[in-house]
Amino acid sequence: MYIPSADKQSRDRTDGSIGRIVSVTGSKAIVLLDDNRRNKESLANRPEMGTLLGIETANSVVLGLVSALSVPVPAQKEDDPEVWIAELGLVGELPKDKEGRTQNFNRGVTAYPALGDRVRVASREELLKAFSASADTAVRVGTLRQDSSIPAMVRTDEMLGKHFAILGTTGTGKSCTTALIFRAILEKNPKAHIVLLDPHNEYSTSFSEYAEVITPHNLHLPYWLLTWDELVEVLVGNAQDRKTELEILQELIPLCKSKYAQKSNSNDRVALKRALVMANRFTVDTPVPYRISDLLAMIDDKMGMLENKRDLSPYRWLKQRIDIISQDLRYGFMFGGFTVNDSMASILGRFFRIPVNGKPISILELTGLPTEIVNVVVSVLCRMTFDFALWGEGHVPVTLVCEEAHRYVPANANTGFEPAKRAIARIAKEGRKYGASLCIITQRPAEIDPTILSQCNTVFALRMSNDRDQQIVQSAIADTGSGLLEFLPALGSREAIAFGDGMTLPVRIKFDELPKFAMPRSSTARFTEKWNTDLGDEAFLNTLVERWRHTGNPASLAEDAMLNDAEIAAQQTAAAHASSQQAFAQQAAAQQAAQASVYQQQPSRAPQGNGMRQPGFVQAPPAYQPPQQQAYAPPQQPQAFAQAGQGMPQHGYEPQQQQGFAQPQPQGFPQGGQPNFGNGFGGQQQQPGFTQGAPDVYAQQAPQNYAPASAAAAPRPAGSLLRRPAAEPAPPASGGGLLKRTGGLGGLLRRRET
Repeated sequence: MYIPSADKQSRDRTDGSIGRIVSVTGSKAIVLLDDNRRNKESLANRPEMGTLLGIETANSVVLGLVSALSVPVPAQKEDDPEVWIAELGLVGELPKDKEGRTQNFNRGVTAYPALGDRVRVASREELLKAFSASADTAVRVGTLRQDSSIPAMVRTDEMLGKHFAILGTTGTGKSCTTALIFRAILEKNPKAHIVLLDPHNEYSTSFSEYAEVITPHNLHLPYWLLTWDELVEVLVGNAQDRKTELEILQELIPLCKSKYAQKSNSNDRVALKRALVMANRFTVDTPVPYRISDLLAMIDDKMGMLENKRDLSPYRWLKQRIDIISQDLRYGFMFGGFTVNDSMASILGRFFRIPVNGKPISILELTGLPTEIVNVVVSVLCRMTFDFALWGEGHVPVTLVCEEAHRYVPANANTGFEPAKRAIARIAKEGRKYGASLCIITQRPAEIDPTILSQCNTVFALRMSNDRDQQIVQSAIADTGSGLLEFLPALGSREAIAFGDGMTLPVRIKFDELPKFAMPRSSTARFTEKWNTDLGDEAFLNTLVERWRHTGNPASLAEDAMLNDAEIAAQQTAAAHASSQQAFAQQAAAQQAAQASVYQQQPSRAPQGNGMRQPGFVQAPPAYQPPQQQAYAPPQQPQAFAQAGQGMPQHGYEPQQQQGFAQPQPQGFPQGGQPNFGNGFGGQQQQPGFTQGAPDVYAQQAPQNYAPASAAAAPRPAGSLLRRPAAEPAPPASGGGLLKRTGGLGGLLRRRET
């Protein structure tokens, strides 16, 4: 290899060059550096890894990044000449105008350097032009490692429009980097729309003046916003073992949605028929409200059908599962509330900050949610982000920040929640077209789905020591800046390698320091400091236990006190109601006792005159008390008068018997006997068309002091009603006190007899 003489090197150093081009291959070049070991001033300008060098050409200044340094043939002695080699990655150029002044920086190279062209370190003016960006569309996040006086600017539109990632080992400052970048964006864009998923509850302090913080205590994400896969994950869990239950839900949920849309009563058959017709308009994924009570009622109806009588266990299991989930306080943000309202617009407005109201970022704190449905909540938010941008036609661009992304989009296809992976992947692949941006933050790039990570066109790579993680980042960077990644294991605090569309050039930057009030709650614990002090107070444990027990409970401590007061009030109301019921029962018992005493004081009455049972009922005879009167002696009259009922009272009607009362027997009746009215009806006479019970029933149930009348007529033989009886002797014409034989049923029968 050609080594220039010392005189030639001295003449070349006057222009500030440090070497010359000896090889150019595509986007790479090799520079033979001058041997400046004896010149201390030249040692200060020696290039380092990542240093930007300038190559003078006829029409432009070509810029290249140092990607490798080497000494192919080391000298045996210190003063012997050596060959120093620097490998460059050509990244762009500064065109020259007619007067030779450099213009704005352009990516790519149009005129490659020639062999022998001198190479120098880029000047400050060239660095400013290369790394500068428009002040209106760019924000400052730090300074260049090569020159701390030059700010590191990030182009907001390019970074957000094509997604970006923040990668680094735990403890390297990912949370501070995230807070720094988004605070810089919010300072210039106060009407932004950002959703941040915070699994560790650490960002609320970083955006205290900008953020709408949504916690499990004030989160409202109703169940009817869930898609079919998300709802199955919540209600059923393992779908492989519950295929029958899934079929039931898939059939009934559209009916419940159409029923709510009709705003009908569950007992309204016409509205239910309309719901069956409208069910085709809704699917299990349509975000339309429906009532859990309607779903349970339809499950009950299904259980009552004859075709489902053989196996009711799927219906019972499903109903029990829905009851358990809906009554669990941890799921209050999803199943809570006494009424179901169509609040989708307000939910979208709160999450995506419409209107902004001075809070351009919403932070969803996931700590405290049930671990089994955290992925479901993330899936709902990611899916809603894309759908919001899609149906909003890009009028409101939205950025979704996914912290600890390896939890939700793992590289292993058998882990993670598939709907969440699909939702995030859809934003990564298609979100740019509709204004949906994605920010991926993770400490394990190797565990993230490479398809999603490859869509992030801007990367901030902090310190990483794992070889697999470094390989993932290496595959994402262009060849021109690949040499910078050699610094990844040795990056210091607040340092990162930034490359991609959001940066004009791959660069090693040092982030600005966040103010103390904006630091996230993610600092490393100081063990030596904490372990040298003692709390000495049990109040800390009591507070810890209370917070532990109320994790995931939608009611805070103050709300619990309100619930206790409400429970006490309900108990007092129940006690007052029980006492009023007892007083009412006592009053009713007193009234019954008073009525019973009145009934006992009333004179006894004879039973019903004809002694017949009502058709269709078996009645026991009323208690008969013989009147304390002198026995009646029948008069000496012909037999016809006795049978005709001579001596009957002349009021012309039969006394009616009241149930439960003993009726007194009129004077003139034979003691212990039954009257024989003069209308043709005797005590044991049967009405036509009715079947009369046997007379001995009364005889068996009658008390000892009750005896049938001795003058009672003998029972007629069967068919006697159809046979004309013998004519009775007519009573005297002047028989006073006899009933007239005209009118009524008795008169009709008597006319038949005559």
